Amino acid sequence: MTTELRRLRNYINGEFRDAADGRTTEVINPATGEAYATAPLSGQADVDAAMKAAADAFPAWRDQTPAERQKALLKIADAFEERAEELIAAEVENTGKPIGLTRSEEIPPMVDQIRFFAGAARMLEGRAAGEYMEGLTSIIRREPIGVCAQVAPWNYPMMMGVWKFAPALAAGNTVVLKPSDTTPASTVLMAEIIGSIVPPGVFNVVTGDRDTGRLMVEHPTPAMASITGSVRAGMQVAESASKDLKRVHLELGGKAPVVVFEDTDIAKAVEDISMAGFFNAGQDCTAATRVLVHEAIHDEFVTALAKAAADTKTGQPDDEDVLYGPLNNANQLKQVSGFIERLPAHAKVEAGGQRVGEKGYFYAPTVVSGLKQDDEIIQNEVFGPVITVQSFTDEAQAVEYANGVDYALASSVWTKDHARAMRMSKVLDFGCVWINTHIPLVAEMPHGGFKKSGYGKDLSAYGFDDYTRIKHVMTSIEG
Repeated sequence: MTTELRRLRNYINGEFRDAADGRTTEVINPATGEAYATAPLSGQADVDAAMKAAADAFPAWRDQTPAERQKALLKIADAFEERAEELIAAEVENTGKPIGLTRSEEIPPMVDQIRFFAGAARMLEGRAAGEYMEGLTSIIRREPIGVCAQVAPWNYPMMMGVWKFAPALAAGNTVVLKPSDTTPASTVLMAEIIGSIVPPGVFNVVTGDRDTGRLMVEHPTPAMASITGSVRAGMQVAESASKDLKRVHLELGGKAPVVVFEDTDIAKAVEDISMAGFFNAGQDCTAATRVLVHEAIHDEFVTALAKAAADTKTGQPDDEDVLYGPLNNANQLKQVSGFIERLPAHAKVEAGGQRVGEKGYFYAPTVVSGLKQDDEIIQNEVFGPVITVQSFTDEAQAVEYANGVDYALASSVWTKDHARAMRMSKVLDFGCVWINTHIPLVAEMPHGGFKKSGYGKDLSAYGFDDYTRIKHVMTSIEG
């Protein structure tokens, strides 16, 4: 007896719709490896319809006062709180994440971030008006960009969706948002909630695969393309968007160095770093997965970290004792496994290193030591519950190793020496430097990287600014 799959649908111009040509893809629950829903495999006609709806809705949404847009966003935040359990259920089905951690670690910051951007809508900053040429007054206008094509990833489908739509809508833009093809359920539910508050066409959701995303970015209507994803995907978006000079906002991969000096409290550092490395199965661009430890404490640190990994549990979403759930999909399980299978002879697996169970895409908490700077697993993003450990001799070598990758999103420094922490925060080439902590984010502070980690900022007033454009108005004051 087969179970009927739930049917997810696009949300375009205030209505739920199937793909115009009827095509669908199956959506898999990564905790079971079984299909639970179908979602539209959207094509050109669907993208055209969503873009037209967003373009038609833009003038009226743009012309609302900031206070009116703020009111709408605050209603969205309230509705997310009221329907939190539905959102959690959809996200858990999407991702296999632990229910309790999704409730405590995702819903509150999402709601807070929406409320932050609701306030940002009323704080349109610019240079003071003035007379910079005799007889003429200059004024700066900060305006919305227009239609925004946005592509969210599968590691945090709900939260990354919020990071995209909240600043865009607050600034007066309209949105066409595409979730990952593996995690559309919570985004479709968000569309239902948001669509009950904003006018038709202001917020649209189109589901589909990479080709759907390509059609969105290549479409002539959007003035901006925003993506959170892989470096390869970001490069493709930037290349495609360059053909008609769209603005591009890219939050891509990471390979965060975690630099641990010899004066660090080892027990406290291991506790915090293991949490920041294994949380969400390491499927986080800022995860603490590349640890650099001073040679004086290397062996003691590795022993403690391996024990922490052995004590960390992965499992089903309803198990209250687990820190993380499965990897998101079969391809990701294959990728993580491949990194371990290809380890060089000088590497040592101190803990984990294998799949857990035969059902779902679970992988054990893993620690690998004995690695060299040019090893594949050091240079490339694993995006799994795998923490690597390298040894360094002095501060200069720590900086060399930390900066010696293509990614530049986040980093952390662990030391009791304030001057050293300040020196390191200056020379580390990453968009964020945490000191004696790793991974906390707040709505008021920017998130974004350098180099192949992309450009543009999420969160904060800087993230809001990215969704606006600047216009100079000059007028004669001499009649």
